[in-house]
Amino acid sequence: MSLRPVDLARKAGLSTQAVRNYEAAGILPAAPRTESGYRQYDDDHLRALLTYRGLAPGFGGEVSTAIMRAAHEGDESTALRLIDASHAGLHEQRLATDAASEALGAAAEEFLDEPRAAPGPALLVGELAAQLGVKTSTLRVWEAAELLSPEREAGTKYRRYGPLQVRDARIINMLRQGRYGFEQIRPVLEGLRRTGSTEALRAAVAERRAAHDRRGRAMLHGAALLHDFLARHG
Repeated sequence: MSLRPVDLARKAGLSTQAVRNYEAAGILPAAPRTESGYRQYDDDHLRALLTYRGLAPGFGGEVSTAIMRAAHEGDESTALRLIDASHAGLHEQRLATDAASEALGAAAEEFLDEPRAAPGPALLVGELAAQLGVKTSTLRVWEAAELLSPEREAGTKYRRYGPLQVRDARIINMLRQGRYGFEQIRPVLEGLRRTGSTEALRAAVAERRAAHDRRGRAMLHGAALLHDFLARHG
């Protein structure tokens, strides 16, 4: 069956330019041309396009492109290695979320246990950054996002982070390592400060785990489409 670019685009819910871009990227095999120079697509191009579209939500655009290029080149081993690496990466993210959840739980208990918090000296921005293993610019970004509110020294205007700010920074750092966005972090800190509740923290961890599950299901769906595509071209 011969398909025009517009036919392929409509079946996949894309623009014709997107179809051309996918062909240029190697996601689709090169299309033959008519004598007048028009592209001629067929069922194989449609299956390749739908396979890529199924892979992308779980594996991401870059990896999915590499998978499809390998498939078109007959390099099934590379395509499967890319699949395996992505599954391994998701597993590592799950483990990191579990570790962050445990560490955050301990940090939250310390946060709530103010009477036992050692006052200690306030830290300068460089000292806190070194303690957390981040750049000083990172702390300033957190401040600009209104997650941290350091005090300023009179005269010098140097930032000073007291015990509560240090605990805030620790929690922010662990959540950022778990790939939480600022909008997810803000209610966690607000809940701890305002009510002493760790409910927002538990909700953030639960959402992160749910995101892992959604990606895992998307990867299964994409891998099934790839299996069918490879079987037709094996």
